[in-house]
Amino acid sequence: MDFEPTERQVYWRDRVRDFIAAHVRPNMAVYDQQDHEGDRWKVLPIVEETKAKAKEAGIWNLFMPPRNDSHHHVDDTFEFEGPGLTNLEYALCAEEMGRIGWASEVFNCSAPDTGNMEVFHRYGTREHKEAWLRPLMNGEIRSAFLMTEPFTASSDATNIETRIERDGDEYVINGRKWWSSGLGDPRCKIAIVMGKTNPDAQRHAQQSQILMPIDSPGVNILRHLPVFGYDDAPHGHMEVEMVNVRVPASNILLGEGRGFEIAQGRLGPGRIHHCMRTIGAAEEALEKMCRRLQEREAFGKPVYKHSVWEERVARARIDIDMTRLLCLKAADMMDKVGNKAAKQEIAMIKVQAPNMALRIIDDAIQAHGGGGVSEDYGLARSYANQRTLRLADGPDEVHARSIAHIEFAKHAPRPGPTANALRGDHGRAAEPQSFSSGDMGVAR
Repeated sequence: MDFEPTERQVYWRDRVRDFIAAHVRPNMAVYDQQDHEGDRWKVLPIVEETKAKAKEAGIWNLFMPPRNDSHHHVDDTFEFEGPGLTNLEYALCAEEMGRIGWASEVFNCSAPDTGNMEVFHRYGTREHKEAWLRPLMNGEIRSAFLMTEPFTASSDATNIETRIERDGDEYVINGRKWWSSGLGDPRCKIAIVMGKTNPDAQRHAQQSQILMPIDSPGVNILRHLPVFGYDDAPHGHMEVEMVNVRVPASNILLGEGRGFEIAQGRLGPGRIHHCMRTIGAAEEALEKMCRRLQEREAFGKPVYKHSVWEERVARARIDIDMTRLLCLKAADMMDKVGNKAAKQEIAMIKVQAPNMALRIIDDAIQAHGGGGVSEDYGLARSYANQRTLRLADGPDEVHARSIAHIEFAKHAPRPGPTANALRGDHGRAAEPQSFSSGDMGVAR
């Protein structure tokens, strides 16, 4: 087993790292200033300026699948391509992006656009790609993915109630979605909507995915949903109502009943992207914690010399490195044997990464005292962001269930006598005994 990164992995990771150091980190104060000025739902000039530099440098659309991806259609040309990084190569880049919240967008690698672009790339027609994928890849527009609903347990997506009904040459969409991330951005022009086309079909063949332009009549954004008080502007998370929204029948992706198939193709890579960014966030928190602990004194000595902090910092380093290895293993398996074969590894890292990051960010907040829960150090916002990832792309409980089911299948009971039967007389439980109040010092 070789843990040494390849020359290509190092090349792309370092290009991303160096660009962030030169153009993103020095402009964090500019970003904050522009973010707090005027309307909340706006395009920030510093982001657009930095995006132009990244695009010119060729550090752009890094997540797009390699050209040997078996999913894309035979009539595709190679004009809808990124640099062709593998999941493993991209994972190292995503970790660097995860250190600063807006870094991903600079490289046109931010959710939900990444997942949506992969859907267009894998499953869209030529017309879909011309209309939506091209401007998304150019960074000219943004997009949203509408799956979660307020009145159902969306951890089981078969509960989805939104209806997508055929009416001649159109489909009519009715329903309500929430946590529709990205709908607050004025550049958001297209949404991929998951809903039911046939409630009477088999359980996983009832759902379909369809393209819905945001400016379609009947699309009503009802309210914005803050996360622990953070509005995440201009991205935002919205509750949206769809009332008799009509879209062309050609907007259906792959055909009716293929929604779950598309969702699985979309969510596997997306979960890895989230997890690697999470590791970057944990690294950033650990760095802030270490600096803070060495700058402050308490009870006559530097804070870091108190043993409790030595234990916490050591645990953080161990947990980050273990989590990174698991994530890289999952990404490597996706590249070599496919997403389906890597299902358990993807589920494991999706549970492990945000929980790991939350513990470390929480310790970093503690190290900063009152400052930790303020906006001054970015830790409170980071905690809020990471806490949502225990729910996004499936809650921990769903992934744990999947992990356990795979494990049970590996170790199913063998034919023949049970373990208890094989124990024979020697395995019988001893007859219950009664003890007096004086036996073994038992108090009555």
